[in-house]
Amino acid sequence: MPKRDAIFPAGRHALYEAHRYSAAIRSGDLLFVSGQVGSREDGSPEPVFEDQVRRAFANLRAVLAAAGCTLDDVVDVTTFHTDPATQIEKVVAIRAAEIGEAPYPNWTAVGVNWLAGFDFEIKVIARIPAAG
Repeated sequence: MPKRDAIFPAGRHALYEAHRYSAAIRSGDLLFVSGQVGSREDGSPEPVFEDQVRRAFANLRAVLAAAGCTLDDVVDVTTFHTDPATQIEKVVAIRAAEIGEAPYPNWTAVGVNWLAGFDFEIKVIARIPAAG
């Protein structure tokens, strides 16, 4: 069975330590990234929804980079939305700019009623590129 290795982006280990979870877990050649939100350096949410989504993607990119991955390595995406009916078009536009060209990763969007003060969260599974 593959070993479970915790991955943390630079400068954010304390955040995850305080809440007792890992930013991501590497298991074999897969990376399982915890949900990323649009949190600023102080942990507070970006107040403008579109900026919160962009910041969540930036935080996601930082976690992926810490494991040697990029968004091109993502194979599965789950997003969580506090008001999907009014948010989805904005999310789709930002996601299109972030994810890039086809083939696209799988994507599941879930409506929720609570995200600890945030309005958007994204979690992914990525395949870690072979070293070489």
